[in-house]
Amino acid sequence: MSELERIYTVPLKEAWNAQRYRRSERAMMVLKAFAKRHMKATTVTVDTSVNEAIWARGIKSPPHKIRVKMTRDDEGTVIVTMAEVDAKAEAKETKVEAKAKPKVKAEKKAEPKAKPKEEPKVEAKAEVKAEVKAEAEPAAEAEKKE
Repeated sequence: MSELERIYTVPLKEAWNAQRYRRSERAMMVLKAFAKRHMKATTVTVDTSVNEAIWARGIKSPPHKIRVKMTRDDEGTVIVTMAEVDAKAEAKETKVEAKAKPKVKAEKKAEPKAKPKEEPKVEAKAEVKAEVKAEAEPAAEAEKKE
């Protein structure tokens, strides 16, 4: 026989009937029971990505539902993985590559421009103030003599 593959949205609402500090554990049990019931499995293996998705918000607040892909082989073993993981992983990789390139260019351009502009402005202001004081002093002395 061939493998059977299906995508399910598993309701994990039953996990919220458990004690606060056992909800994510209960959500895992609900997921495995769902897989056994719907895929007629003898054993269920849960992928780490599904486990991380359930435990992402901690032990107290697992998600109310999760979308997974269940694959049953000839021996009756079901493997539960996240649905649409491949498409999301590819999209993240392209976004990371696209974002990384402009940031590097922007940082290199910003550093050299900022340093030279600040220093001449400060020196120029000091020189202008000194010239104004030097011009004002002879005029003030001339007025005092008269």
